[in-house]
Amino acid sequence: MDILGAEMLSNNDDGKIVVENVYCADLMSNVLSYSITNSLLITNLTNAQVVRTADVADIKAIVFCRGKKPELGTIMLAERKTIPLLVTGLSMFEACGRLYENGLRSDKDTGRQ
Repeated sequence: MDILGAEMLSNNDDGKIVVENVYCADLMSNVLSYSITNSLLITNLTNAQVVRTADVADIKAIVFCRGKKPELGTIMLAERKTIPLLVTGLSMFEACGRLYENGLRSDKDTGRQ
């Protein structure tokens, strides 16, 4: 949260979630095809499908960029699925850059196939 200047939107973060990688996408089919488990998803999309996709792909948290906030129904779905939602004013590019500078990598950067 500090690195991205992010605000927590959902009430389900116990502070114990560990993410090992970051994945950035607006195409949920790409998330299903290419992301790896225990990742942080950065996206511009704010619909409920993002939460459903994250649940299937075992994404641990979602960050919405450019200050975009989902509707209440999407937040409630994330709370039921125990997926924390955050929002940052940063662009996807800048959010990824800041996380990279602070040691969080994509699966390709960690040597995973």
